[in-house]
Amino acid sequence: METTWEERLSGQISPELGREIDIFETQLELRRIGKLDEKIFAETRLRRGVYGQRYDNGRRHDGLRTQQLGFPTGELTKGPETMWDAPGMLRIKIPFGGITPEQMEMLADVADEYSHGVLHVTTRQDFQLHYIHIDDTPELMRRLASVGITTREACGNSVRNVTACPLAGVCEGEAFDVTPYAKALSRFLLGHPDC
Repeated sequence: METTWEERLSGQISPELGREIDIFETQLELRRIGKLDEKIFAETRLRRGVYGQRYDNGRRHDGLRTQQLGFPTGELTKGPETMWDAPGMLRIKIPFGGITPEQMEMLADVADEYSHGVLHVTTRQDFQLHYIHIDDTPELMRRLASVGITTREACGNSVRNVTACPLAGVCEGEAFDVTPYAKALSRFLLGHPDC
């Protein structure tokens, strides 16, 4: 019998992130069966980095070529409702743009497996996976969490990220290294009730 990512990653995810992903997975199922209001679920999914997106008639261009996507055809558009069979986007929060080689490897792996090998870098020093299925998001969140990455508050009405100079700590002309301050501010703001 094949093991799930949840089973494989047991012990590699912080308890806090694990609980949060479990709650999201439960809310996803409750919404699917109509036991959670769409407006409440929309806020929940957005705060966890899960967006809808325009469908573009089932094709995507990856910078080199146009390829067909495995989603239903038709006039599917981005909107406030959760569209179960339409492509979505997952925004991945990278505080101050600081990322380890292990985290980059994980991002490359999930981009290959879920997003046709395409990973977008944002102006807020985050990453986005496009054309993913909403049912895959809890698994994606677990895999990212296993290397210390979260999607929490990468979207919605929150402080989406703290940015910093990509050369912080190694730039010869900097007055001081802002990295520890960016880390501390990111930790403080994540989950803060006023943000």
